[in-house]
Amino acid sequence: MTLVLIGHDFKYELEKLIRIFLPFEKQEFLYREPQEGDRAITKLCGETEKTVAVAELHWKGKTYTAQYPLSDEARKAPSEWELFLARALFDCLTEAFSYRPPWGILTGVRPAKLFARLTSSIGEASADEYFLNCLRVAPNKITLCRDTVRGESAITALSRPDSFSLYISIPFCPTRCAYCSFVSHSVANAKKLIPKYIALLKEEICYTAELADKLGLRLETVYIGGGTPTALSADELSEIMRTVTEHFRLDTLREFTVEAGRPDTLTKDKLMAIKEGGCTRISVNPQTMNDDVLAAIGRNHSAADTEMAFHLARECGFTNINMDLIAGLPKDDFPSFQNTVRRVLSLAPESVTVHSLSMKRAADLSQNGAHEAACAGNIAEQMVEFARATLTDKGYHPYYMYRQSKTVGNLENVGYARSGFEGLYNVYTMDETHTVLSCGASAVTKLREPRGPYIERIFNFKYPYEYTDRFEEILKRKERMIEFYKEFCI
Repeated sequence: MTLVLIGHDFKYELEKLIRIFLPFEKQEFLYREPQEGDRAITKLCGETEKTVAVAELHWKGKTYTAQYPLSDEARKAPSEWELFLARALFDCLTEAFSYRPPWGILTGVRPAKLFARLTSSIGEASADEYFLNCLRVAPNKITLCRDTVRGESAITALSRPDSFSLYISIPFCPTRCAYCSFVSHSVANAKKLIPKYIALLKEEICYTAELADKLGLRLETVYIGGGTPTALSADELSEIMRTVTEHFRLDTLREFTVEAGRPDTLTKDKLMAIKEGGCTRISVNPQTMNDDVLAAIGRNHSAADTEMAFHLARECGFTNINMDLIAGLPKDDFPSFQNTVRRVLSLAPESVTVHSLSMKRAADLSQNGAHEAACAGNIAEQMVEFARATLTDKGYHPYYMYRQSKTVGNLENVGYARSGFEGLYNVYTMDETHTVLSCGASAVTKLREPRGPYIERIFNFKYPYEYTDRFEEILKRKERMIEFYKEFCI
């Protein structure tokens, strides 16, 4: 697909809009009209007093057109011109593909945050109208935004200017799932690297604790993620968690989460190590309860294994368990997904997170073209709406939401929880409520201005071998924390 830009250079949002309908299509850009081939032509035409946003889509031998005159207010605000072009192109695409993505032209990661900001400035009714008419968002998604904002607001209100959360990265997995694009290494391939990685990770945790204490920061949540942290042994998990509890001040800690993740990595020894290490919340993530789908995505466990792992976690004393599901997986269909939701709910977890499949470039499904239903947004939308209706009917409410690029149907990821069991870290990191100090390979520290919106990032090296080889540079980078908080007094 060729994206043609005439009279403007608003490439970013228009490119992302096309990717909703053609996630695997290579895009090229031109500033003149080609005479043939599949192409999306976007133009700003006319004089300053009467400018029109025009889109003309040539696709599979057919032509689709749409245009919108810019309003008087929009003509004075160039930032609005892109929205008019996007609406015109959106109308062409929806007609050509006979599919209307429920989030309309909205491609941002944090729709609830945008809705909250608009509500604060223009009121909820006007925010509703803007989402519906300007962004083409479907009414059910506007309601989801409204409900999510209510859940998020109660959690973000707990944060203070001196608050922070701690993230610890364990970038190892038993195997790589076909949909995954995260930097993770199989335990078998990385076996020799793990002891050194853990030793240095503990050193970084200690140094981070020292800096946090020196700055007088208040720890709210801890999250150990990956990868699959439970790919490590019980002793290794104990070492890491002990380092946290011995070096950070925990008197203000509200939540300690460990991403237990893959059911095939869970044993009683590991679960007890996590429990005794101070963890208050874990995830046991089936993704699906269909064995054929599990095999298709490279998971070496069955739905029955998930149930056994969940019951084992209960036996070990865990009273706050999350379960992750994915809508839109290959070989999954709507009846199968309905069965997954019902089977998970029969276990009565405290929270359920419903993800929409994201076809990331680095994932095997994307590289191999193995997911034929990548554009089947209608089915994925049925799945997430069924999950929403069923979960809310059972007493779960949405408390955080985010979106990823190249998601099937341009859909969302939503955390649902029973009251009092919301994942606080999820909200804090997605809303960027306060500073998140991060340790480990591929971890990103986000320093949040205590009384303002500014955020500064400190990147750790991406791969475990880089992390171990250049560890001193990581510690050096973290010294920036001191200077940052000097500039922005708590």
